[in-house]
Amino acid sequence: ACVPLLFSAHQFSEGMVWLALEGRLGPYALDHAVFLFTLYAIGILPLLMPVAVLLMEPPGWRRIAILGTVAVGAVVFAWDMSGLVVAPTCAVIEQHSIRYTNPITSQLWVSLLYILATCGALLLSTHRVVRTYGALNVIGLTIVHLVKGYAFASVWCFYAAVLSV
Repeated sequence: ACVPLLFSAHQFSEGMVWLALEGRLGPYALDHAVFLFTLYAIGILPLLMPVAVLLMEPPGWRRIAILGTVAVGAVVFAWDMSGLVVAPTCAVIEQHSIRYTNPITSQLWVSLLYILATCGALLLSTHRVVRTYGALNVIGLTIVHLVKGYAFASVWCFYAAVLSV
């Protein structure tokens, strides 16, 4: 139930990234805003989503499968959190969107496991609304990847935030 609220704070942090990239805030603010945005988008979400779905599920095979997505999410969480702490994330405005790059977290295998953890858990849910949210996210992330792949994190997060309401 707190997902839309967390996404709103997340989108607020990206608003701060925009202001900093446009020169309205200092470089120190930019570094912090980028870290806050990526902390939630890249670090927390791949663990939060499957855990949230797991907590809603009744006992059964789906719950066991969702537990597998929690394990995948935990691996992605650990990898991405270490990457966010060790290597700086670069944010730049590109074609009216923000591109985030990090040499450790911006790898295809990490992205695939991320999608497996977040969307996989949603799609496995016994709750129709949760499964629909998962299916719409898969459709959205596919479109975002095809149209604005360079700004994937920014655009998909905005889409998922709006959809979460």
